[in-house]
Amino acid sequence: MSVVDDLRWKRFPVGSDGFVCLVDVMGDDSSVVQAAAVSYGNDQRDGKENDNEGLIRYLMRHNHGTPFEMCEVKLLVRVPMDTWRQWIRHRTANVNEYSTRYKPAIDSMAITAADEWRLQSDNNKQGSDGFLNRYNPVRMDGEDLSDIEDRFHKEAKNIYQIRLQAGVAREQARKDLPLSTYTEAYWKCDLRNIFHFLGLRMDSHAQLEIRQYATIIAREIIHPLFPQSYQAFLDYQLNAMTLSALDCYAIQTQSLNHFTNKREKEECLKKLERLGINLPSPSK
Repeated sequence: MSVVDDLRWKRFPVGSDGFVCLVDVMGDDSSVVQAAAVSYGNDQRDGKENDNEGLIRYLMRHNHGTPFEMCEVKLLVRVPMDTWRQWIRHRTANVNEYSTRYKPAIDSMAITAADEWRLQSDNNKQGSDGFLNRYNPVRMDGEDLSDIEDRFHKEAKNIYQIRLQAGVAREQARKDLPLSTYTEAYWKCDLRNIFHFLGLRMDSHAQLEIRQYATIIAREIIHPLFPQSYQAFLDYQLNAMTLSALDCYAIQTQSLNHFTNKREKEECLKKLERLGINLPSPSK
């Protein structure tokens, strides 16, 4: 059995009731090589595997992205509405979504365990940092929040069902369903833009929920289908870093005094820390 046959329609669970699965795929690593080789008038269908890997790594390293567009992957995903809002912002894909105008809403909502409630970050307006204590004697704890969530979900479902039973149109009855309600969609995207999606959504700054989906897609589907391209993506995109001109100047001069933007300076310090470079404390 081929890798594609083994993966097709295999559901990988994500979150409380989500999943991703492969529906179809066009191309493989050799398709990337063929697309690049045509620039030189070569067929390359019989190229050596090692040569193929070297070319793929060169393309990724130097941001030659169009050969990766020759491969496409179609997924079926079940995802909560709030996570889907972030996902759908990647407008380079082709999407067909479950319609709650034609059919009743999927009877499932993403739930949050008592130890999964995250705290708002103090220095990142859009992010979280740490977790709320499961049992908190001072303020409402995770157990309380999960209990409230459960009661809210049940009430929202009940209101929705009452409207449907009263004959209210599905397109209107759905309006008060929470963003935790699951939706399903076919999502088809070329490999170049899948790597862009994964690069953003697997990043540590991405919201945890969509990061979980991206990680499953990357490791369970893209990696086995495109092992050479995926490794190049890891080496030159996901696990790499970009040094700005200011970053390079900081290393050359062993100084951070030229930074006028506080956030840029902080980001530079994090890069230098990752590289094991310690600069003298900046003068005041």
